[in-house]
Amino acid sequence: MTTNEEFESVMKSCRDIFVKKLHDYGAAWRILRPSSVTDQLFIKANRIRSIESKGEAMIDEGIAGEFIAIVNYSIVGLIQLEYGYAEKEDMSIEQVTNLYDKYGHEALELMKRKNHDYDEAWRSMRVESYTDLILMKIFRTKQIEEHDGKTLISEGIAANYLDMLNYAVFALIKLTVEKTEA
Repeated sequence: MTTNEEFESVMKSCRDIFVKKLHDYGAAWRILRPSSVTDQLFIKANRIRSIESKGEAMIDEGIAGEFIAIVNYSIVGLIQLEYGYAEKEDMSIEQVTNLYDKYGHEALELMKRKNHDYDEAWRSMRVESYTDLILMKIFRTKQIEEHDGKTLISEGIAANYLDMLNYAVFALIKLTVEKTEA
């Protein structure tokens, strides 16, 4: 498969989980402020790093599920940035899935542009590096949030969410490849 096909396959899996959770819970996350989404991303990335460092998990859930959560919470963050948080659920499943697809496509297009310039360098990286890069992006995002979203020269919060999403997709691709080669 090509990188684009692998990316789309991973995004389809992430979307399937997102839609199932949307069915079970609705869009309850609409009440989250963007900073709370960033904290949720931190919890997921920190758990991945903890498992990578310790070599084992006490809860019987691997890191792939956490990378999927990073993809999905990154899209939630992008939605919250665009629409603001709500006092209650205010979007239909159809609206949310359309927004999911919009941001998923935006992430794919960004990946294509960056992958062109970096020439598939991500394939030579370790999964642990994606974890570290996601954590760095989270800390950058928190700093930007402390500045009320204003930056002097840097990309904003949305760009960091898109980068986290793409790093998580790359990690999921690598994990899938490693699993099939084992």
